Amino acid sequence: MATSDAVLQVLSGAGPRSFSSDLCFNNLDLAFRSKHIKYVKKRASRHMKMFECSNVQQNCIGKHWFKRSGDGDLSVNATIKRLQLLRCKCQKAERVSGVTTEGGNGTWFVDGAKTLNLNGAVNTSGVLELGDTQQLMREKEVLTSNGSLNKEEESLATNGAVGTGRDASRKVSVNPTEEEAWELLRDSVVHYCGSPIGTIAANDPTSSSVLNYDQVFIRDFIPSGIAFLLKGEYDIVRNFLLHTLQLQSWEKTMDCHSPGQGLMPASFKVRTFPLDGDDSATEEVLDPDFGEAAIGRVAPVDSGLWWIILLRAYGKCSGDLSVQERIDVQTGIKMILRLCLADGFDMFPTLLVTDGSCMIDRRMGIHGHPLEIQALFYSALLCAKEMLAPEDGSADLLRALNNRLVALSFHIREYYWIDLRKLNEIYRYKTEEYSYDAVNKFNIYPDQVSPWLVEWMPNQGGYLIGNLQPAHMDFRFFSLGNIWSVVSGLATRDQSNAILDLIDAKWSDLVADMPLKICYPALEGQEWQIITGSDPKNTPWSYHNAGSWPTLLWQVSDGGILC
Repeated sequence: MATSDAVLQVLSGAGPRSFSSDLCFNNLDLAFRSKHIKYVKKRASRHMKMFECSNVQQNCIGKHWFKRSGDGDLSVNATIKRLQLLRCKCQKAERVSGVTTEGGNGTWFVDGAKTLNLNGAVNTSGVLELGDTQQLMREKEVLTSNGSLNKEEESLATNGAVGTGRDASRKVSVNPTEEEAWELLRDSVVHYCGSPIGTIAANDPTSSSVLNYDQVFIRDFIPSGIAFLLKGEYDIVRNFLLHTLQLQSWEKTMDCHSPGQGLMPASFKVRTFPLDGDDSATEEVLDPDFGEAAIGRVAPVDSGLWWIILLRAYGKCSGDLSVQERIDVQTGIKMILRLCLADGFDMFPTLLVTDGSCMIDRRMGIHGHPLEIQALFYSALLCAKEMLAPEDGSADLLRALNNRLVALSFHIREYYWIDLRKLNEIYRYKTEEYSYDAVNKFNIYPDQVSPWLVEWMPNQGGYLIGNLQPAHMDFRFFSLGNIWSVVSGLATRDQSNAILDLIDAKWSDLVADMPLKICYPALEGQEWQIITGSDPKNTPWSYHNAGSWPTLLWQVSDGGILC
């Protein structure tokens, strides 16, 4: 299975699922099957060679590390002291309960039950039972003694590839580049009390400046989590989701002020301390950062949105819906939604955020209503709508969620869209209109249109602008916001095709030899000085200022936009 098809299956519901339809990805086939993909694919093949995904898919669902609480709910207003919520006293040992280190990376088995019960419904599809595992190991020993089990077949047997309908004797070709990538990814895995819990942001042994790159970032783990889901290694994603959920309720203050309940951390670090009176024992503690230690002290708005999206992807791919059905997980989803849907002074359905509150986490003039946040917000709302349990306590929240989805999609599609037709319309705008039926609703001055845009805009194609505020339109092309608008269905079918047309037409500007520009064009000269504050890290065409970010290729693969 190619990488593009595999990723599409993870987030479009090819794995075991309980929902027959998914609004979050209902426009994917329309966008991906269009003729425009062929043009971008043709251009992509000339510029880069994408990774191929191994066909080996594991179907075992990991051990349940957490149990439902007996009281049935979490207190939204509860303040839990740091270093007490997720404390774990660890003894160094070669074997952890439920994990065997034989075979390199270890094999995870379902512990304590032969089948997985999801709210009373027995789900045996794709689950490797304990008895099957024992039988499998016995067969493996017999085959090994007869010399008829090669190394690849042994890996299939050990990791539970039985039940995929695949012939065990069939050899699986492994791309050397993919194999090296997996080695690097596994080297970055962080463990907490013997269990994998995430991957660090950067693993460069030659770098002397670590800062916070040795921490597990919520947004940075998303592509790693998708890769693990494709590989069938669900436990690390499950552990990540549940442990970060626990961090959501921690006390978080800065200068005697506490943000709203529901805020997810930007990152966390596993810290190890020796236990008093016992030199051989250690204590591991998760230390989160909600922005109070970050550069610029900005709270991460996108963390909670990415968490909801990954939770939905985990359930779709693994078939383990027990995680999203847990009471504490349901409460966590509601807390994030209440924080995002809270009433405020804003007249727009879009989320109002400060500068640096998402992937672009430094001053880059994206304060207000940046497209990236709105696309993630829309996607998270759709995912939450599919996962929220239908109960009396969720009725008002679901009603508010549905109302926001309608208003948000209309607002983005109508007012953020720019193409040659819209550009000509802006040039004819009348200003200072005071009426309910004004054409220039946001009082945009035609002189705001940058000269580069007129020359850059292709005859065929368009995109969603980066930001919209009263008397201000940010005409920069932001890759993640536009890509995710196609992925989630926030953009219409015609708009999605037009975005792909623009990427194709402007391939040399957006992709070139080192994919992919995070935005285009770069801020230069006096504009760079004023907007970034002369940020030395965001000099023109570097880092967040139109720098190249290959990590965005997990969404743009083989020239097509992926979910």
